[in-house]
Amino acid sequence: MKKIITILMLSLGVFSLPVGQVFATPIADAAASLVVTDEAADWRVAKLEAFLASFNSPLTNKASHFVSEADRLSLDWRLVAAIAGVESTFGKHVPGGSYNGWGWGIPTGARSGIGFESWEHGITTVSEGLKKRYVDRGAITVEQIGRIYAASPRWAGNVHFFIRQIDKFSPRGTDLLAVTI
Repeated sequence: MKKIITILMLSLGVFSLPVGQVFATPIADAAASLVVTDEAADWRVAKLEAFLASFNSPLTNKASHFVSEADRLSLDWRLVAAIAGVESTFGKHVPGGSYNGWGWGIPTGARSGIGFESWEHGITTVSEGLKKRYVDRGAITVEQIGRIYAASPRWAGNVHFFIRQIDKFSPRGTDLLAVTI
């Protein structure tokens, strides 16, 4: 229920919910009960989750991990997801069982490289690697990162494309906007 209301709020252009938001629980009998929560929903998680779902990505339910790792490491919350968009169509095209949607540790021309235990492990490893091996060494723009990260001169432009797509994303379709009270 909370997820549906959050997606609805995003579609209306509201990008944060205040602390103490009130949500109605499903009706069990003639009277509905109200639940008050002190937990403010992070609009970035809801937006990224809905965006990844629009691609039918296996990373969809990892949106909160993308955001929490970005916050922990002071990275752009969209960066690691955007790289996955460029490298694997958001985790849809990866070496079997590798959970490596970022092309991490895969030399140019090779079919496989580093494998991760899970999507979370991959998100954490890539985020930490970007911070320590790129940002902390002075590669702070997508273009600077791209010169090291990828052989393609179009890589940075492609990453920027997905960052803009995440920014502009608004869920469409009645299935994303349904509310049951």
